[in-house]
Amino acid sequence: MLKYLIAIIAVFVFAQPQAFSADMEQIEKEQTIQQRIDEIGTKILNANRIDKRIVFAYDKAEKKAALKLDPAITSRQVILYDGDYKYIENDDEMAAYLARKILLAFKSYESIFNGYMGAFRIKVAPKKFELVADKRAVDFMVNAGYHPVGLITLIQKSCPQKRFDRFSSKNLTSKRLAHIYEYIYTKYPYYLQNNPYFESEHYQNFLLSSIENRRMFELKVKTGSKEKIDYE
Repeated sequence: MLKYLIAIIAVFVFAQPQAFSADMEQIEKEQTIQQRIDEIGTKILNANRIDKRIVFAYDKAEKKAALKLDPAITSRQVILYDGDYKYIENDDEMAAYLARKILLAFKSYESIFNGYMGAFRIKVAPKKFELVADKRAVDFMVNAGYHPVGLITLIQKSCPQKRFDRFSSKNLTSKRLAHIYEYIYTKYPYYLQNNPYFESEHYQNFLLSSIENRRMFELKVKTGSKEKIDYE
């Protein structure tokens, strides 16, 4: 019995330093991620002259329910959840994620009733705001020195394609990507001509899966049409 008790104590004592070491490694990892988020997020704020207080956080928790308002609107806190972080490969893609959320937080300052009307407008027309947020994210990224094609690769990897969006609060991912591509082509053509993502498998997959939408856009450019394209 004494030998059994000693063995249990020995296992407990031996396991404690290992558990402590693992906890410290996890804390250091999260601190490194948080520092990276703070640096990129603050750079976007400063480069775009955003004079409202917006803070950033890394959270290992799952995303909140889809029907709840984003914390960026309610608490002006941009949260990067671990489920989203796993798709981010570089600073451009992190800037893309943060830029969209920064716009949400910024909008919460702009309207009456201490910003609540702004949140209401976003909730009433989420599909329209989603496309606006994508374009403003491109602007924020370029102004802060990040490559806007990072927004395309991030969405290409992380956002699934639904069957239709007629009764949805979100646009089809293919439509979002087509509008982003058109916006970059029109306003920031330099970044498509000087595109380090051209060799990226994710960007190549975007080109492959967007052939029809890009064909419609190329026809619009060729004919000089001003009509809005109904992307698929």
